[in-house]
Amino acid sequence: MPPRKPKFDPLAESETPPEPVVRKTSALGEGQRIAKLLARAGIASRREIERMIEGGRVARDGVAITTPATVLTSLHGITVDGKAVSEPAPAKLWRFHKPAGLLTAARDFTGRSTIYDHLARVAPDAPRMMPVGRLDLNTEGLLLMTNDGELKRQMELPATGVERTYRARAFGEVSQTQLEDLIHGITIEGIRYGKIDANLERRTGRNGWIEMTLTEGKNREVRRVLEHLGLKVSRLIRTRYGPFLLDGLEPGAIEEVRRHDVVTFRKTLK
Repeated sequence: MPPRKPKFDPLAESETPPEPVVRKTSALGEGQRIAKLLARAGIASRREIERMIEGGRVARDGVAITTPATVLTSLHGITVDGKAVSEPAPAKLWRFHKPAGLLTAARDFTGRSTIYDHLARVAPDAPRMMPVGRLDLNTEGLLLMTNDGELKRQMELPATGVERTYRARAFGEVSQTQLEDLIHGITIEGIRYGKIDANLERRTGRNGWIEMTLTEGKNREVRRVLEHLGLKVSRLIRTRYGPFLLDGLEPGAIEEVRRHDVVTFRKTLK
């Protein structure tokens, strides 16, 4: 009887075994990409996590993960900068009334105050939160915060069509007809802005309050569109993001949204 051939061992052909794709039975079924899981866990946005992986900051069981395409069914054994990552907590949202003069950023190297400097004072025990979208330095009003990077991404994508409403105090002359024409979108210096539902609320002399609802939220979109119409914006307030309203929240205050409202809203994003 001829001797049995030894079983082929693929790892013996290479000094470095290929990074395994982990698939275990769990509530996640066939698994998800690591960037998505870490975003859901509130570590950072998907794009930031991809940069972390490129920088060798993410590891599994002590071995650096080399590709954001790695599929996992849990975060067991995953570390970021050497610290273990917990499984994603339930998605939460907070309403924050951002005052003017705060940057929507984690830090500013010129020394300007950020939303995180403020939140560390008013909510020192709050979990790690990320802003949903941004408000520029001089814009105030509703800034939603979340612990779930995937929810953040869903709410920011133009494709989901989540509406944002702003009130702008502007100086100059503009007609309601000009504002209504924005419903068809507008191109300014080669940048296309989608439909905007705009209405002149009231006017006192050459100062007026204009309400604008849009879904894209491009950088400084409201200011640029109104400046294109010959207006000078002196105050800009976001009053609504999706179904969530500023609704009398005091400047600088933060308040958690009811879990039921978050779950109900998230179903509309699918």
